[in-house]
Amino acid sequence: MAALITGATGLLGRQVTKAFERSGWRVIGTGYTRASPPSILKLDLTAPDEIAKVLEDVKPSVVVHCAANRFPDKCDNDPDGTRALNDAATRALAKLCALSSICLIYISTDYVFPGTEGDAPYHVTSVPKPPNLYGETKLAGENAVLEEYAKTGEKGKGWGVVLRSPAESAVNVLMDAVWKAQEKDASVKMDHWALRYPTNTEDVARVCQELATKFLGTHDPKSLPTTLQFSSEDKFTKYEICQLFAEIMGLPLDGMMANAEGNDPKAAVQRPYDCHLSSQTLKDLGIDTSTMDFKGWWRREARAYRK
Repeated sequence: MAALITGATGLLGRQVTKAFERSGWRVIGTGYTRASPPSILKLDLTAPDEIAKVLEDVKPSVVVHCAANRFPDKCDNDPDGTRALNDAATRALAKLCALSSICLIYISTDYVFPGTEGDAPYHVTSVPKPPNLYGETKLAGENAVLEEYAKTGEKGKGWGVVLRSPAESAVNVLMDAVWKAQEKDASVKMDHWALRYPTNTEDVARVCQELATKFLGTHDPKSLPTTLQFSSEDKFTKYEICQLFAEIMGLPLDGMMANAEGNDPKAAVQRPYDCHLSSQTLKDLGIDTSTMDFKGWWRREARAYRK
């Protein structure tokens, strides 16, 4: 059994690679600037010919597509590059995988939903309405996967599945903010309004591996759902996460101020308040939806951030 992991040098991609390796898969990753053959092949995902060659060489049963331009600010600064990677490259990959009856697990985001107060939790049947370019391009990637696999009709034996998750939320940078608040005369403002559900990348990686196993054990992939969601139930604001980090590290937080201001109703772009995803469809499929305790995990890992 072979698995190909795009974006294998990233935070999520590294964990997906480990999860498949632990389960006995032959795993090949792809990267670009941080590629290190033979375990991580250099692949320009915006070049369909390169994708086709890697698929031919590796011959994977499953591809987990983690690669994306995912930081909203970077997406806004490079809209063309973001569309090329998150949308066009995903379509090219999906087309080739579908024609070869490969299972493609496409990692999407909770930011395909607007996060309007009172809307959450969002279900797989909820209507997406992305609040920013990042969400728009990830939704376009979702549609690309579903459309390309639908084109194969009854002859297609692959499974193109969207997995939405908030796993790539940049929680680690909040530890830096806690240290910043230790500086003399610090006055760090931190959001205490929007709700977040930090989901450990190790849990998302495990779910990807279980989905791959589900595909291999299914005689009729067409019977499997094509959109799934996975999220922790642990709920925090950014400020509350900083409070937890300060407690774990034994640091004061006098240099940080909680900012509970919500959206300006006149603002052109509205920040999501609560994009919580329901994991029910995943649970109904028989996939383990348990998650690591956020506080417990960070109590164990925080030693790496001590100065």
